[in-house]
Amino acid sequence: GKKSGPKGYGYGQGAGALSSDPGEHLGIQPQESKPHRPAPDSNPNKFAQKFGASERCPRCSKAVYAAEKVMGGGQPWHKTCFRCAFCGKSLDSATVTDKDGEIYCKVCYAKNFGPKGMGMGNLGVVEEK
Repeated sequence: GKKSGPKGYGYGQGAGALSSDPGEHLGIQPQESKPHRPAPDSNPNKFAQKFGASERCPRCSKAVYAAEKVMGGGQPWHKTCFRCAFCGKSLDSATVTDKDGEIYCKVCYAKNFGPKGMGMGNLGVVEEK
């Protein structure tokens, strides 16, 4: 049966969790406690600024938080918005190319912005007059 009290994590077995020793004999200076006063210029958007919500996704214009942020083309994107503007393929840091603030996969970028001419992936389309 049980000998004494609950067993498991968080019930204070072992070394003491709190110490009231100020530590002066170790050369530690106790801190003076100052009453906390919020800054007079604090605004409700401080929370959003602190957690990166002030950054906006270029594709959907919504706030991008740290947990869902992917950097590409020097801008923050949502993981779900980080797709090629032409074919919609999901991108990552190795496959992304950017032009004029938009992101593309390497294949679409080469097709649309690469060198033009015979044998360059555009099947040799020539304008007839």
